[in-house]
Amino acid sequence: MIISHITLKNWRNFRSVDVDLRDRVFLVGSNASGKSNFLDALRFLRDLAKDGGGLQKAVRDRGGLSKIRCLYARRYPDVEIEVHLSENELQTAPTWRYAIGLKQKKGGQNEPVLSYERVWKGDKQLIDRPNTEDKRDVLRLTQTYLEQINANAEFRKIPKFLESTLYLHLVPQLLRYPEAFSGAGIQGDPFGRNFLERVTKTPEKTRRSRLKKIEDALRIAVPQLKQLTDVKDEMGIPHLEAVYEHWRPGAGKQREDQFSDGTLRLIGLLWSLLESDSLLLLEEPELSLNAGITSKLPSLIYRLQKAKKRQIMLSTHSADLLSDEGIGGEEVLLMTPTAEGTKVEPVSLIKDIKLLLEGGLSIADAALPLTVPPAIDKLILVK
Repeated sequence: MIISHITLKNWRNFRSVDVDLRDRVFLVGSNASGKSNFLDALRFLRDLAKDGGGLQKAVRDRGGLSKIRCLYARRYPDVEIEVHLSENELQTAPTWRYAIGLKQKKGGQNEPVLSYERVWKGDKQLIDRPNTEDKRDVLRLTQTYLEQINANAEFRKIPKFLESTLYLHLVPQLLRYPEAFSGAGIQGDPFGRNFLERVTKTPEKTRRSRLKKIEDALRIAVPQLKQLTDVKDEMGIPHLEAVYEHWRPGAGKQREDQFSDGTLRLIGLLWSLLESDSLLLLEEPELSLNAGITSKLPSLIYRLQKAKKRQIMLSTHSADLLSDEGIGGEEVLLMTPTAEGTKVEPVSLIKDIKLLLEGGLSIADAALPLTVPPAIDKLILVK
């Protein structure tokens, strides 16, 4: 199943978004245009649905509804998200639709409450809140049906799908030196602090299979690497260990604290691509990678995702990545900051870009120039 359409209103720097989504989605735009915020709307839905999550925690983890609400919101300040779920990108009508509206409760601690929650299966509406029970007991509006097992039986496929969403933006320093970062980790470990534990907890047969595929890829992408495996030290702490070609037998071994940033990020990316068939959200997967590797990522993602029939959304600034001729204009969302919030549109619907694409230019040549700040040449004059 994929998210085939999304509507956002007053979500962070988006006053209004209404776009179709494909199996692959590439988010492009200038810095601070909202690429991470767009992905966070999907993480928010995941946090509503997952065990230990729910509406109050999801909003609280983001600093409260006032931090989520778009600064450009005026007469109608409610925050709204609607997603359509389809079996694939070719399906004309969605299988499911889920919509939620949020506002702040007046008085007290201004906690977030539902202004509405709606669910459709096909053309049939299953849920329409507030309902009679909600009006008798307004405290019920502090929770969604999405997060309640006894209330979501009719549409449980929606929370099951949303809670399985994966997000990984692996930070190499966290993986190398997890003990240097004290305190509780972030739920879901989005930055890879406990990535090695995640690998180790995978059933052995599956783990070995994935690591062998990653090893095959690294042998191509990382010069002289011959073998990759997982090991535990004398304290039982898990590690990744690579064997490199070396004139002295046994001298070419390295563990993750000696891997380059690019090697660690590539391992994290490949593991995520192989890990499940759920929605995968990636932020700038090209970071620390060689341009040659980056240019092959779209094809690699396409081949691996098709085998699992999964949807992958990623943000990027990389011309190397977007030079892939297989990327269609309908797969790329351009984010343009305006005086009324960030505008989001598929580049296939932007006339000037469409003409350039039809003329044989790549997304990198046709669309990326529009993401450059208009006064960027003045940057060199800063003293």
